[in-house]
Amino acid sequence: MKIAIASDHAGFKLKESIKKDLLKNGYSVFDYGTHSEEPVDYPDYAYQVAKAISENKVERGIILCGSGVGASIAANKVKGVRAAVCHDSYSAHQGVEHDDMNALVLGARIVGECLAYELVHGFLKAKFISEERFLRRLNKVKALENVD
Repeated sequence: MKIAIASDHAGFKLKESIKKDLLKNGYSVFDYGTHSEEPVDYPDYAYQVAKAISENKVERGIILCGSGVGASIAANKVKGVRAAVCHDSYSAHQGVEHDDMNALVLGARIVGECLAYELVHGFLKAKFISEERFLRRLNKVKALENVD
């Protein structure tokens, strides 16, 4: 599976740790930055992951910032991206299963390394359940992208 990953300066250390874990577990990882702890703006990096998802360059994305909230908001501005900030394992896999979430956003100042690994692996192993009720709801969400 091809995974895009990025963070701002607050998420840099955790991003690097997650990236190593993903590579160790056989995932193809595309790192869109940042590459240091020098201050940067999270929308720039959230957009890079969202764009990779939108253009079908990757199957899933992982974005980190301090709380996860700002990066989630920014990523969801890109058509075709369904990003959610998750700080518990149920949301990380259920978001994929019920809502076809394709970007996991983590607050690096909120989750520790062990929990982050659990969230990432739950997110990546989950598959969308294509039951009628979930498809109906997903289609309604997708239709919102075209509302003026």
